[in-house]
Amino acid sequence: SSAFKSAFTHHHRISLNYTRERLSALSSMTLPNSDTTTNTKKAKLISTSQTSLSEAGERLRSGHLVSFPTETVYGLGCHAIDPVAVKRVFEAKERPLTDPLIVHVNEASHALKLWDASSSSSSTSSSVNNFEEKALKALADAFWPGPLTIVAKASPEIPSIIMAGTGFVACRSPSHPIARSLIEASGIPIAAPSANKFGHVSPTRADHVMDDLGNEDVWIIDPDLDSDVKVGEKDGIVCDVGVESTVAKVEMESETTGIIAILRHGAVSSQDIHDCLKNANLTSTFEVKEKMQSTGENVSHVAPGQTIRHYSPNVQSFMVSNERCSKEGIVWSQEEIEVLKTAVIIDFSGKLSSLKEYSLAYRDLCVDDDSKTAAANVFGFLRWSETITGAERVFFPEIIVEESNLVKDALVLAVKDRL
Repeated sequence: SSAFKSAFTHHHRISLNYTRERLSALSSMTLPNSDTTTNTKKAKLISTSQTSLSEAGERLRSGHLVSFPTETVYGLGCHAIDPVAVKRVFEAKERPLTDPLIVHVNEASHALKLWDASSSSSSTSSSVNNFEEKALKALADAFWPGPLTIVAKASPEIPSIIMAGTGFVACRSPSHPIARSLIEASGIPIAAPSANKFGHVSPTRADHVMDDLGNEDVWIIDPDLDSDVKVGEKDGIVCDVGVESTVAKVEMESETTGIIAILRHGAVSSQDIHDCLKNANLTSTFEVKEKMQSTGENVSHVAPGQTIRHYSPNVQSFMVSNERCSKEGIVWSQEEIEVLKTAVIIDFSGKLSSLKEYSLAYRDLCVDDDSKTAAANVFGFLRWSETITGAERVFFPEIIVEESNLVKDALVLAVKDRL
């Protein structure tokens, strides 16, 4: 809308002096769990009515936090160009500053202003920018709105805190109607990681967010309350993709060649991205490479989801090797059966069905290797495992992805990564 465009342009052109002034205020901010905190913060559930979303938009503009559903997971949103607001997200999540945030916008044109290759203040040569900008536009046109996060060199005006000091900014345009309505109501780009404590299982429902962030100063949009927006929920699922977005980094290696690196698996596959480049006549310029990694929290990243500990339930978790999964005549020892009496099983298409009768509780993510259903269920099931009285450990099967599916079935790779 014109209102969004006006507001976005204003905030996008925010001066560096303003950013420095806001950053100087960070040192006086108190961590929510510190001894000097006197007031207990309490989260607030709000509906999806137009009035609620309008008030939530104003709250975001004023520098405070709002959690909202997307098609992937629930996000914890803040004003992306306000360093103090961004700092509040890190504090609420207890997230290291080395783990950057994703900026959410409604239109590709708004993201293009945040990337150096397409911004008016670009410092890069025009020939490099031409190819990079073409790739950015091609990816955004093909996959937005939807579960693809695109990472590229940032415009100079972007606050360093949102990028973990790397100089690269991640952007996405969500397809969920509530997320898009909130962005529209706020009139600003919204930075939002998953709305959970750092390292814990990502939330896919409002009550998941409340479980993790209930003592924080955050509003949580809950579609289960009276709403004007029809989400199209099925079987209680609000975030229908259910796992975080694919992350693809666009970077030039020379004036005429570059790479698109897949940094996190999601619903968009590397084959999907290759096909997009082919349709845009960019395959001679860009090569698609898989570059997933896991490091310690002291390493700064250009995109989230790269640290060793992620998506972890508060129950010890173990993977059962493929050799021990649903084979004819498999025999479990008495020692193994005793262990299973205090174990929860989260299965994938019946691979551990032989353990069901011995376990404390059992759920199967899907049948017939249905990766879409498995992805929609995985985080909810991991959180379910935490609620089972007496559970000391959770077991799930090793998922083997056939060579022919490595680039085709993106979601089975995403589920495999999360487990």
